[in-house]
Amino acid sequence: MAVSQNDSVTWLTQEAYDRLKEEYDRLSGPGRIEIAKKIEAAREEGDLKENGGYHAAKDEQGKMEARIFHLRQILDSAKVGEAPRTEGVVGPGMTVTIRFVGDDDEVTFLLASREESGAPIDVYSPKSPLGAAINGKKIGDKATYTMPNGRAITVEVLEAVPYIGN
Repeated sequence: MAVSQNDSVTWLTQEAYDRLKEEYDRLSGPGRIEIAKKIEAAREEGDLKENGGYHAAKDEQGKMEARIFHLRQILDSAKVGEAPRTEGVVGPGMTVTIRFVGDDDEVTFLLASREESGAPIDVYSPKSPLGAAINGKKIGDKATYTMPNGRAITVEVLEAVPYIGN
């Protein structure tokens, strides 16, 4: 069930690909028709400046179109199968355990696309600051990344094993 992503390819399991394709087909077909009907019904209510239903439907349409665009990008670059993985090397599709240097806290997570939010463990994107910093690192390697608040954090890779699902 792992999903992983690099700059040009999004690796998806067949299950994830099918789920995303079904969502894309639903949103780009019946979903568009449904939202167009909502907008038309709200437009018939009168003055558009003060028509909350119309504005809500237009907002919903914008969000849906953004999701359709995002799904199309993922599906266009998708390869069904497993990303090449080497045990002991951090990469997409790997279950990774890190330790925060100067602290005893350890964190285990799946390094994969956020689209795989159904995984039973936390999912960190390879494009996130932490994911980008540790991608390609080996067990025992340290990496430093900058948090959104500007603080630099150093982590040590303790384990990197292929994700095997539930």
